[in-house]
Amino acid sequence: MRIFLLPLVVALGLIGCTPNGTKAPTRADLGAEAIGSKLGAVPKAKPGECWASDTSPAIIETVTEQKIVTPESRDEAGNILQLATYFTTTRQEMVRERAEIWFRAPCPEEQTSEFIATLQRALKARGYFLLPLTAEMDPATNEALRRFQSERGLDSAILSLAAAQELGLITTALEDL
Repeated sequence: MRIFLLPLVVALGLIGCTPNGTKAPTRADLGAEAIGSKLGAVPKAKPGECWASDTSPAIIETVTEQKIVTPESRDEAGNILQLATYFTTTRQEMVRERAEIWFRAPCPEEQTSEFIATLQRALKARGYFLLPLTAEMDPATNEALRRFQSERGLDSAILSLAAAQELGLITTALEDL
Protein backbone atom coordinates (compact mmCIF):
# COMPACT_ATOMS: atom_id res chain seq x y z
CA MET A 1 0.00 0.00 0.00
CA ARG A 2 2.76 2.49 0.88
CA ILE A 3 4.60 1.77 -2.37
CA PHE A 4 1.74 3.23 -4.40
CA LEU A 5 1.05 6.17 -2.08
CA LEU A 6 4.06 8.28 -3.10
CA PRO A 7 3.39 8.10 -6.86
CA LEU A 8 -0.23 9.03 -6.14
CA VAL A 9 0.83 12.02 -4.04
CA VAL A 10 3.30 13.14 -6.74
CA ALA A 11 0.71 12.65 -9.48
CA LEU A 12 -1.80 14.79 -7.58
CA GLY A 13 0.80 17.48 -6.99
CA LEU A 14 0.43 17.41 -3.22
CA ILE A 15 4.13 17.55 -2.37
CA GLY A 16 4.77 20.76 -0.40
CA CYS A 17 1.20 20.91 0.86
CA THR A 18 -0.13 20.78 4.39
CA PRO A 19 -2.31 17.83 5.52
CA ASN A 20 -5.49 19.75 4.66
CA GLY A 21 -4.28 20.23 1.06
CA THR A 22 -3.33 23.91 1.28
CA LYS A 23 0.06 25.05 0.05
CA ALA A 24 2.79 25.07 2.72
CA PRO A 25 4.12 28.53 3.60
CA THR A 26 7.46 29.45 2.09
CA ARG A 27 10.26 31.47 3.62
CA ALA A 28 10.48 35.05 2.47
CA ASP A 29 13.72 36.29 0.94
CA LEU A 30 14.18 39.24 3.27
CA GLY A 31 17.44 40.27 1.62
CA ALA A 32 15.66 40.87 -1.70
CA GLU A 33 13.95 43.92 -0.27
CA ALA A 34 17.08 45.38 1.33
CA ILE A 35 18.86 48.07 -0.62
CA GLY A 36 22.42 49.25 -0.24
CA SER A 37 23.23 52.91 -0.14
CA LYS A 38 26.05 55.30 0.39
CA LEU A 39 26.54 55.89 4.09
CA GLY A 40 24.04 58.48 5.23
CA ALA A 41 21.73 58.29 2.16
CA VAL A 42 18.15 57.63 3.26
CA PRO A 43 15.58 56.09 0.85
CA LYS A 44 12.48 58.14 0.11
CA ALA A 45 9.62 56.92 2.30
CA LYS A 46 5.98 57.08 1.28
CA PRO A 47 3.49 58.37 3.87
CA GLY A 48 3.03 55.78 6.63
CA GLU A 49 6.12 53.85 5.53
CA CYS A 50 9.16 53.47 7.77
CA TRP A 51 12.67 52.37 6.92
CA ALA A 52 15.46 51.01 9.10
CA SER A 53 19.15 50.80 8.40
CA ASP A 54 21.90 48.51 9.56
CA THR A 55 25.53 48.17 8.65
CA SER A 56 26.60 44.89 7.16
CA PRO A 57 30.12 44.01 8.28
CA ALA A 58 33.02 43.69 5.91
CA ILE A 59 34.00 40.14 5.04
CA ILE A 60 37.73 39.55 4.97
CA GLU A 61 39.23 36.26 3.83
CA THR A 62 42.68 35.06 4.87
CA VAL A 63 44.53 33.29 2.03
CA THR A 64 47.57 31.15 2.77
CA GLU A 65 49.74 29.87 -0.08
CA GLN A 66 52.78 27.66 -0.05
CA LYS A 67 55.28 28.00 -2.86
CA ILE A 68 58.12 25.58 -3.44
CA VAL A 69 61.58 27.10 -2.98
CA THR A 70 63.69 24.02 -3.69
CA PRO A 71 62.24 20.74 -4.93
CA GLU A 72 63.14 17.49 -3.23
CA SER A 73 66.04 15.53 -4.63
CA ARG A 74 66.16 11.76 -4.96
CA ASP A 75 68.87 9.25 -5.83
CA GLU A 76 68.61 6.73 -8.65
CA ALA A 77 66.87 4.24 -6.35
CA GLY A 78 64.16 6.79 -5.52
CA ASN A 79 65.27 7.52 -1.97
CA ILE A 80 64.89 11.12 -0.81
CA LEU A 81 68.21 12.85 -0.40
CA GLN A 82 66.86 16.28 0.49
CA LEU A 83 63.31 17.32 1.38
CA ALA A 84 61.61 20.07 -0.54
CA THR A 85 61.48 23.49 1.09
CA TYR A 86 58.53 25.82 0.89
CA PHE A 87 57.87 29.50 1.39
CA THR A 88 54.51 30.34 2.99
CA THR A 89 52.71 33.60 2.32
CA THR A 90 49.59 34.78 4.06
CA ARG A 91 47.48 37.72 2.95
CA GLN A 92 44.02 39.06 3.59
CA GLU A 93 41.58 39.85 0.81
CA MET A 94 38.43 41.92 1.06
CA VAL A 95 35.51 39.77 -0.07
CA ARG A 96 32.82 42.35 0.70
CA GLU A 97 33.15 45.95 1.86
CA ARG A 98 31.26 47.20 4.86
CA ALA A 99 27.97 48.66 3.65
CA GLU A 100 24.88 50.36 4.95
CA ILE A 101 21.66 48.55 4.02
CA TRP A 102 18.13 49.91 4.19
CA PHE A 103 14.90 47.94 4.46
CA ARG A 104 11.28 48.63 5.25
CA ALA A 105 10.48 48.16 8.95
CA PRO A 106 7.53 48.49 11.30
CA CYS A 107 7.27 52.10 12.43
CA PRO A 108 8.60 52.84 15.93
CA GLU A 109 5.15 53.75 17.29
CA GLU A 110 3.94 50.23 16.39
CA GLN A 111 6.70 48.57 18.41
CA THR A 112 5.04 48.67 21.81
CA SER A 113 5.86 46.29 24.66
CA GLU A 114 2.85 44.16 23.62
CA PHE A 115 4.22 44.03 20.06
CA ILE A 116 7.68 42.96 21.34
CA ALA A 117 6.09 40.28 23.55
CA THR A 118 4.22 38.99 20.50
CA LEU A 119 7.48 39.01 18.52
CA GLN A 120 9.14 36.98 21.28
CA ARG A 121 6.21 34.50 21.29
CA ALA A 122 6.43 34.13 17.50
CA LEU A 123 10.20 33.54 17.66
CA LYS A 124 9.72 31.12 20.60
CA ALA A 125 7.10 29.14 18.66
CA ARG A 126 9.65 28.69 15.85
CA GLY A 127 12.48 27.69 18.21
CA TYR A 128 14.56 30.88 17.96
CA PHE A 129 13.83 32.46 21.36
CA LEU A 130 14.25 30.13 24.32
CA LEU A 131 14.10 32.47 27.33
CA PRO A 132 11.07 33.75 29.25
CA LEU A 133 9.19 36.65 27.64
CA THR A 134 10.39 40.11 28.69
CA ALA A 135 8.47 42.33 26.25
CA GLU A 136 11.75 44.21 25.67
CA MET A 137 14.16 44.26 22.74
CA ASP A 138 16.91 42.78 24.88
CA PRO A 139 20.10 41.10 23.59
CA ALA A 140 18.46 37.65 23.57
CA THR A 141 15.57 38.94 21.44
CA ASN A 142 17.97 40.73 19.10
CA GLU A 143 20.03 37.55 18.65
CA ALA A 144 16.94 35.40 18.03
CA LEU A 145 15.66 37.93 15.49
CA ARG A 146 19.06 38.06 13.77
CA ARG A 147 19.13 34.24 13.44
CA PHE A 148 15.55 34.19 12.07
CA GLN A 149 16.21 36.93 9.52
CA SER A 150 19.70 35.80 8.48
CA GLU A 151 18.29 32.41 7.43
CA ARG A 152 16.06 34.43 5.10
CA GLY A 153 18.78 36.64 3.61
CA LEU A 154 18.85 39.66 5.94
CA ASP A 155 21.63 39.62 8.54
CA SER A 156 20.21 42.21 10.91
CA ALA A 157 18.86 42.31 14.46
CA ILE A 158 16.46 45.10 13.44
CA LEU A 159 12.99 43.79 12.62
CA SER A 160 12.14 44.13 8.93
CA LEU A 161 8.59 44.60 7.71
CA ALA A 162 8.77 41.40 5.64
CA ALA A 163 9.88 39.39 8.71
CA ALA A 164 7.10 40.96 10.79
CA GLN A 165 4.61 39.90 8.10
CA GLU A 166 6.04 36.37 7.91
CA LEU A 167 5.83 36.06 11.69
CA GLY A 168 2.20 37.21 11.58
CA LEU A 169 2.81 40.41 13.55
CA ILE A 170 1.64 42.79 10.82
CA THR A 171 -1.07 42.30 8.25
CA THR A 172 -0.16 41.75 4.63
CA ALA A 173 -2.06 43.55 1.88
CA LEU A 174 -4.12 41.28 -0.39
CA GLU A 175 -2.19 42.36 -3.47
CA ASP A 176 1.05 41.17 -1.79
CA LEU A 177 -0.25 37.62 -1.28
